[in-house]
Amino acid sequence: MNDARHVGGPGLLDVRIAHKTYRSASGQTLEVLRDVTLAVSIGQVGVLVGPSGCGKTTMLRIIAGLDTDFAGTLRAPQRGKLAMVFQEPRLLPWRTVEDNVRLVAPDFPEQKLAALFETLELAPHRFHYPGELSLGLARRVALARALAVEPELLLLDEPLVSLDAAMAARLRDELAMLIDSRRITTLLVTHDLDDAVRMADRLFLLSARPARMLAELHIGTPRSRRDAAELAAVKAEVARRMAMAPR
Repeated sequence: MNDARHVGGPGLLDVRIAHKTYRSASGQTLEVLRDVTLAVSIGQVGVLVGPSGCGKTTMLRIIAGLDTDFAGTLRAPQRGKLAMVFQEPRLLPWRTVEDNVRLVAPDFPEQKLAALFETLELAPHRFHYPGELSLGLARRVALARALAVEPELLLLDEPLVSLDAAMAARLRDELAMLIDSRRITTLLVTHDLDDAVRMADRLFLLSARPARMLAELHIGTPRSRRDAAELAAVKAEVARRMAMAPR
């Protein structure tokens, strides 16, 4: 298969995947993605929702350039500055919190780094090592590392998974504030429908493997103004659309 990667407009992400297949160890060809199209504009948050194993992480890897073996086209933001937060924090255990961030952003101004650490409540942990951190703190470091790059495109693969509800909600709100303040084009993968409807400007609903686009829902109300009734209505619509999906 061949891929085509083009530069898009400022902040624009436009993905068109005709198909993506894997070959298993037994030699069997497995189709993961088929006719998936999505677009996210500058400063928007797109959220991918679908069954476990349907290919959401594969899509992020394609967009990040980690997997080029697919048929389709990809238009990335103009400056091409990208950061990705994986499901696991992936911190270097022999380097401090600050060093883990500085490795990817050596020229990030000290004043900005201090402010970012304050926002993510990492200031007391700058000189701690990953082994001294809770999972929640390690996830915050991974997020700080991504934001210190000052990306135009941010890819997030289940960044809140396995956190307790209170910690996940707090980190989700901090993440939304940082994305809004920096106008970062963002694509998020999550299994948590509550996270999805609270974070998304655009919700992309995917079928089971091979993943196809079932529906795209646009949420026009700003994140800070979404009340319980609207959130419940969007979740009900997502459930309805997913229930209509072919088995």
